[in-house]
Amino acid sequence: MMFIYRGSEILGSGGALSVRLAGALLLAASTQVLGNPAAKGKYLVFIGTYTQQKSRGIYAYRFDEATGKATPLGLAAESDNPSFLAVDPSERFLYAVNETDNYEGRKTGAVSAFAIDRQSGKLTFLNQVPSRGTAPCYVSLDHTGKYVLVANYGSGSVAVFPVFADGRLGKASAFDQHTGHSVNPKRQEGPHAHSINVSPDNRFVLSADLGLDELLMYRFDSANGSLQANDPPFARVAPGAGPRHFTFSPNGKFVYVISEMGSTITAFAYDASRGVLHEFQAISTLPRNYHGESTGAEIEAHPSGKFLYASNRGDDSVAVFSVNARSGKLTPIEYVSTRGKTPRNFAIDPTGSYLFAANQDSDTVVLFRIDQETGRLTPTGHTLKISSPVCVVFVTAE
Repeated sequence: MMFIYRGSEILGSGGALSVRLAGALLLAASTQVLGNPAAKGKYLVFIGTYTQQKSRGIYAYRFDEATGKATPLGLAAESDNPSFLAVDPSERFLYAVNETDNYEGRKTGAVSAFAIDRQSGKLTFLNQVPSRGTAPCYVSLDHTGKYVLVANYGSGSVAVFPVFADGRLGKASAFDQHTGHSVNPKRQEGPHAHSINVSPDNRFVLSADLGLDELLMYRFDSANGSLQANDPPFARVAPGAGPRHFTFSPNGKFVYVISEMGSTITAFAYDASRGVLHEFQAISTLPRNYHGESTGAEIEAHPSGKFLYASNRGDDSVAVFSVNARSGKLTPIEYVSTRGKTPRNFAIDPTGSYLFAANQDSDTVVLFRIDQETGRLTPTGHTLKISSPVCVVFVTAE
């Protein structure tokens, strides 16, 4: 069932939106191919956290790519369980899911909007809306920056919210409640939407659902923020794998899905004309000699397209793969300890030079340098101390 919101701040399908979309896609393409050399220099790093212990919200650091050092700027904004973050294409606004089950007395989580001060690193609260489901765990934006997309893990639903000109969020323009279950009665008794992102051309939306073992596919209308089930409406991974996050290759030809329960990556060829996925490889994220418990967490492609990275919670490592430019197939390169416990998330800086690994259960974010020729990771010796880090995002500093 879809709910459509039409507000005065949402642009129509022609004119300004077409120009904005074309510009956004051109920028995205150049960023993916070139690693965004224009942004090379100084960044703000925002880190989302769980606030049950010592953390109070979102924290900021100033990062100098030339020296590889990050300087703490303190609490950027107080917020309840801002576990996952996303920055709009203009880098003016930051959005956070508030991973809770109770918002203003209702059984739902929330989504918060902030304005970014790119000089001080401070975040100014703009507004907050219900996420339309429990335990929202993922947030992203479409390429125009006009819509925020949210995955609600607890209730297994996804929602789209319009972004007004001042960065505030409006009422949901689309909502879809996933249904069904898969083979694991403890983890997959029902739907658990774990991530949601738009395709490179902004025409489709994909959502990984751990409870269904499916990557759901939607047609996305950027004129009104609506979602419609694609044909076919989903692609499957192995039963019991539990898909969590996914990433497109920089050239847009492939989609790589990391499964939490199976500790695997499923690689798909992507038909951009129809929004259809065709599986061609499934590969473990763990070393062959590892036999303990571990779950897959984050996955990200290097801006060059030559490498792919995935994190393991239990083995507490980042797996590094080379990517065959023609076939998209992955080959393991190495498995690198994150020097902490439970790397729930990591992020690669815009230049592709550094990887920040967020170790949730050891309260650290560890910095690694990326070898541009081999993809291998080397610890820089810099570690950020922060309680329960969950998500890392970068913003160009002014």
